[in-house]
Amino acid sequence: MSLLAKSILRARCRALREAMTLEQVALASARVCGHLAAWPAFQQAQTVMIYMAFGKEINLTPLVERFPARRWVIPRTLARPEPHLILHPYDPARLVRHRFGMLEPDPHLPIIEPGDLEMVLAPGLVYDRRGYRVGYGGGYYDRLLACVTAVKVGIAYAALMMDRIPNDEFDQPVDWLASEMGICQSI
Repeated sequence: MSLLAKSILRARCRALREAMTLEQVALASARVCGHLAAWPAFQQAQTVMIYMAFGKEINLTPLVERFPARRWVIPRTLARPEPHLILHPYDPARLVRHRFGMLEPDPHLPIIEPGDLEMVLAPGLVYDRRGYRVGYGGGYYDRLLACVTAVKVGIAYAALMMDRIPNDEFDQPVDWLASEMGICQSI
């Protein structure tokens, strides 16, 4: 997919998401969390990576509150030497604001290896039915998804799931898709 085409798709999907009301976001977030909580694969996973919702992304922190015994992991973004994610334990008292505005873990928290993850809950602006995503454009999640054997779950609104979006050779698909409508396996 050309950079221009991805940029146009990203802008359209961002506008659709930003047009949602806070009530719609809260309802969709609650439904996604409910579907995940009832899903056997989630129930078995003990080390789960989530993200801190930014803007009108689906908020997964109610899962943390509902399942406090899990080992929750959140990413921190680093741009150098190449864009990548560093994983840390989730500690709500030790979150710091990134320069782009999202919350991240304190860099002094212990580092968790990607191989320790049993499930990755990955945000995306848009996903297709094959599990490919378009995010914010840095390739951070693609690099992480390429090196984990965990169950990979894409999190997005049903309105932002398409039949097919073009993908590049470095794009990494997820195994499952979760929206307010339910959870389905990528095809």
